[in-house]
Amino acid sequence: MGLIKELVLLPVAPLRFTVWVGDKLAEEVDRQHNSPAATVRELEEIEQARARGELDAEEAAQRESEALDRQLSGPGADEEGADRG
Repeated sequence: MGLIKELVLLPVAPLRFTVWVGDKLAEEVDRQHNSPAATVRELEEIEQARARGELDAEEAAQRESEALDRQLSGPGADEEGADRG
């Protein structure tokens, strides 16, 4: 049965491969975006913007808090929080 299924699905193999590659890219982007290094980089950018006067102290503190919350909550926490609200 598996061989027949594979033969029937052969014409859509390029599409299945494209979807697989897209999923892998999305996973990698998510992994890099939620990494501790990305959070540190974001905090440094916020501090630099505050030093240049582009952000006031309140807005910088809010952005820092958001970045730290994202890091502490981990991947998938946004979806869980949306279900509760």
